[in-house]
Amino acid sequence: MRGMRNATMKILRCFSLLLFLTPSTAPADEKAGSAQAPAGTAVVQPLLGAHSHNDYEQGRPLLEALECGFMNVEADIYLVDGKLLVAHDRKDVKPERTLRSLYLKPLAERAAQGRGKIYPEAGSVTLLIDIKEDASETWAVLRPELEEFHEILTECSDGRVQERAVTVVLSGSRPVEELSAAARRLAFLDGRPGDLEKNPPAALVPWISASWPSLFAWRGDGQFPEDQKNKLQAFTAKAHAQGRRVRFWGVYDEPFAWDILRSGGVDILGTDSPAKLREYLLKKETAPGQNPVLKAVVK
Repeated sequence: MRGMRNATMKILRCFSLLLFLTPSTAPADEKAGSAQAPAGTAVVQPLLGAHSHNDYEQGRPLLEALECGFMNVEADIYLVDGKLLVAHDRKDVKPERTLRSLYLKPLAERAAQGRGKIYPEAGSVTLLIDIKEDASETWAVLRPELEEFHEILTECSDGRVQERAVTVVLSGSRPVEELSAAARRLAFLDGRPGDLEKNPPAALVPWISASWPSLFAWRGDGQFPEDQKNKLQAFTAKAHAQGRRVRFWGVYDEPFAWDILRSGGVDILGTDSPAKLREYLLKKETAPGQNPVLKAVVK
């Protein structure tokens, strides 16, 4: 009898372990504006350098990026009738697709489930918020909304950064003056190439983002020219020396372009195809800490 009971307990333990390692097959709530946290308990390799460009245009905003291990997602916002609505163009806004419902609330729920982390054993996930219209008016509404989620948001007080589950970086129409003057804030600024000359504190401007066509002539035809390669390496080296990470937009969303960005020291690769970039990065990874896309620059 005791032998049968022991055998039964072993079977139950194996079945429990199988449930833990197997992704949930329950259907995800794909309703626009759903605040449901990502389903499934499968262990995902976090990819620090993977950025879901225009993430809100995915079939399942945020959730697909997190299931792919992305540690950077992008949301464009418009201030409409007092609400922060997520869309690429103002004509496409919908009242139920708010920044809160698509991103802030699901991230808070995920952090609560993960004991203060979005991914176990990983750092902060970046939510890049692209303000599409007036910076000051939008920030006046965005700031108190971020305060509601302060428990999960990275904070900077008197120049000292306390990292939490999610780091908000503001791009587009940036409230530069407001954030620069704040003694305490829950957001950071997405820098521009000119900021490498101004050299603001990395605790204020941790990223440098730029349009690829505005700086480089190569458009994907033939080999990447040597002079362009040297220019790219000098650009990223300067940013890294100042404690910043580098991201480009307007680059081919293909492996041959990602190879060039990685070899040039670019830290963050943006994509409209999360699964494709995830597959690429996992194939390219050679050893922990040796892949410039997976290695943190700003601590």
